[in-house]
Amino acid sequence: MATFLKRKATVVALAALSLTLAGGGIAAAANPAAKTAVEAGQPGARQPGHQPAVTAAESRAAKAALNVTLAAPTPGLVAWAVVSANGTLLQHSANVVSAKKFSPSVPGQFAGQYQVTLDYDVRLKSLHATIGTNDPANVPPGGEVSVAPRYLTPNAVFVQTRSSSGGYADRPFHLVIAN
Repeated sequence: MATFLKRKATVVALAALSLTLAGGGIAAAANPAAKTAVEAGQPGARQPGHQPAVTAAESRAAKAALNVTLAAPTPGLVAWAVVSANGTLLQHSANVVSAKKFSPSVPGQFAGQYQVTLDYDVRLKSLHATIGTNDPANVPPGGEVSVAPRYLTPNAVFVQTRSSSGGYADRPFHLVIAN
């Protein structure tokens, strides 16, 4: 009787292992990341999302902006900006100091890359961006936008806009920094 139970336990363990492995294979085959971009209904491969290098002039300007006497918005309030496709700061809250568009003609810089500088540290704030304009009809071009703290610049935000297919493209955007 003991030998029968040992054999049965071994068979049950092997069956469970086989089903686990088979299930993992099925799950891997069904994984959308394993599908090609066309099968998954996604645009092609994206370009790398590296930020341009911070120049000495940008670093000095950011440090000068931190010395502005305005205080950061209190918790629950936001700083915001509306930036055109050419990098012009169209509308903004009091804490936004400047906006600039990086030049695609400079090595390491691409179309659709922007920097928005504020007068306080935004590294631990919630950053939100969306494609948008400030024209009366407010029908922005199609595209995507991503936002991150600016590398080595605590009071600036890096924004990257792309076309709907994922390629670098200049797009107007709205930015909100929640405090």
